[in-house]
Amino acid sequence: MSVKQSDQWCLILGASSGMGKACVRLLSSQGMNIIGVHLDQAANQPSVDELITEARNNGAEVRFFNENAASDSARAKVLEEMQQRLSRAGGVKVLVHSLAFGSLLPFIRRSPSQEVLNRRQMDMTLSVMAHSLVYWVQDLFERRLLLAGAKVFALTSAGSSRVTKNYGAVSAAKCALESHIRQLALELAPEGISVNAIRAGVTVTPSLEKIPEHQALIEHARRTNPHGRLTETADVAGAIALLSGATSSWITGNVVGVDGGEILTS
Repeated sequence: MSVKQSDQWCLILGASSGMGKACVRLLSSQGMNIIGVHLDQAANQPSVDELITEARNNGAEVRFFNENAASDSARAKVLEEMQQRLSRAGGVKVLVHSLAFGSLLPFIRRSPSQEVLNRRQMDMTLSVMAHSLVYWVQDLFERRLLLAGAKVFALTSAGSSRVTKNYGAVSAAKCALESHIRQLALELAPEGISVNAIRAGVTVTPSLEKIPEHQALIEHARRTNPHGRLTETADVAGAIALLSGATSSWITGNVVGVDGGEILTS
């Protein structure tokens, strides 16, 4: 059964998997319309179509763009259509930045054949996972598509302060992302727009499974998390939905832990 739909819109960057996918499901079920940006090959399109259908069955108006969210031209294309589509609603109430695409390579070469991180890979990782948040917020604000009182979220991790030998570029990106969160929170406070980072616990997602050491991370988190289980994408979406419903902008500029206490015992 569909729910009564409102004119509230949520823009989700990285909407087709992991945390973004969970947000599409939950926020659409709670009465929000969804604009999703994702980057998928044709083989994954059936899964994307199922997600869109599920959100529409919840009563949501849905528009997905299969575009590179870190591309300036793609961002302009999406925002141009958004400006036309959201003319009645006025703009975006919730922005979720859930982009997880970066290079997982060590900095130091230990053998002649070993691949190590280069400048292009470092720049790309920080651009996609951190700097793109700033560019989206800038353009949304300048186009008057970010409503007063809106909520902005970005996904960080404990990797902002903890590293493995292959995680250096992503760790740097998470540090930069958290810094951007603080700066955006400061500059958007006059509009009552809150900006927060969500630090999820170890969560099994396609991006986690690309980390060479992911199995050890999973086993350690499962063993030490006070709840006796891993964080799930639904836990993260639930926290974002909860904070999105707040009428106050006083919770802003923070790194909010959504990990079941994992960071306390790991």
